[in-house]
Amino acid sequence: MTAAHPAGVLAGLPGMPDVSWQALALLLLAALVAGWVDAVVGGGGLVQLPALLLALPAATPVQVLATNKLSGVWGTSIAAVTYARKLPRRPRATGVLVLSAGAGSALGAALASFVPPGLFTPLVLVLVVLIGVVTVAKPQMGLLERHRVRDVSFGALLAGTGVGVGIWDGVFGPGTGTLFVFALVGLAGYQFLTATGLARIANAVTNLAALAVFTLQGAPLWTLGLMMGALNLLGGWLGARTAIARGSAFVRVVFLVVVGGLALRLAWDLFA
Repeated sequence: MTAAHPAGVLAGLPGMPDVSWQALALLLLAALVAGWVDAVVGGGGLVQLPALLLALPAATPVQVLATNKLSGVWGTSIAAVTYARKLPRRPRATGVLVLSAGAGSALGAALASFVPPGLFTPLVLVLVVLIGVVTVAKPQMGLLERHRVRDVSFGALLAGTGVGVGIWDGVFGPGTGTLFVFALVGLAGYQFLTATGLARIANAVTNLAALAVFTLQGAPLWTLGLMMGALNLLGGWLGARTAIARGSAFVRVVFLVVVGGLALRLAWDLFA
């Protein structure tokens, strides 16, 4: 092992690629920041995925995606637990959203190989731009809870949200939490903070479902993913507590920043 790769000892561990200490430090920092961002409003993949692609040029796409899920599931899960403990509980809404999101994610994973790669990116880019425009145009949206429909129709709306966003997560992935938050705010009428809590629980389920599929494929880089997962968990815990302490107005600002980042990322993928 040459001096150019001083992480050689770690590289001997199962599921640990041969990366430099500098690259490993970048990945751990990215995992911490991604956990915080994802816990506040979703979109942690915007931070973590580019870092993995930069640090692991020799890894296959499925290894990158699987390792991203392995790391991200820890932060999403601790954030979901934190929100569930601190915010008022909504068992019916949570149950409908979780079951439909899990089914949608499984369906998306099954369809992933049949979907033309260029189909979803332009559609979601348009959707994300519209999300940003609507959020800016309606400054009071998500600051107060205003449900637009009730009972059976509300359950159907939540189920549709879970299936639709779950399919997106199974097929593509980045921006899943952000799409959950907007749908729960813009369509269901939840506050940003409540929507973020529900989104984290649903996103934890979709992440676990995707990770199970990747594990069966033998794709995750386990040692690296678990190391990143420890920092992602810390970021998720800190992010959830920050959002709860600062409230919906703070979450709205972070949401707009993440939506802007997601739009730029999708535009780059589409045009570059």
